[in-house]
Amino acid sequence: MNKRGHVMNAVLLSIGLGAVLQPTWDLATAEMIVKLSVPVTLGALMPDVDTAFGKHRKTFHNLPMLAIFMAWPLYFGNLQYVWIGVATHYILDVVGSTRGIALWYPLLSQEYNLPVGIPVSSSKSDLVTVLVTGAEIVAFAGILYYVWPQALVYGEQVATVLP
Repeated sequence: MNKRGHVMNAVLLSIGLGAVLQPTWDLATAEMIVKLSVPVTLGALMPDVDTAFGKHRKTFHNLPMLAIFMAWPLYFGNLQYVWIGVATHYILDVVGSTRGIALWYPLLSQEYNLPVGIPVSSSKSDLVTVLVTGAEIVAFAGILYYVWPQALVYGEQVATVLP
């Protein structure tokens, strides 16, 4: 995907995640969308810094780098939602493009993608971006509403059994 696709994904994702996290469709929903939009958009653009230095789709397009962005808020107390933008950047590059990314760089330089991707210059890239973003929002909602509550119930059940 190109920068336009990554920004479009970040904006639509911020709206969708804001609505999922705060489904009241009032001022609280708008506040959640705004709270997510800037850090998610910055995160969505961050991996392409490797076009200026390093190897594009390798230096900042890998799982060790994502782990750093996910751990950052735990140690420094800021940039809580940037990792979401970074992760969705990776998803778009793996699912939506034909080239893919080097997920395990610097250990391996092999680039991974899914066979459903399209060239970045395709006239259908915006459609693919919207479809991938929609799938991301549905997956997030499914995890939040179905998997997470079940995990909490299971955790409570285990806590009552263990001494």
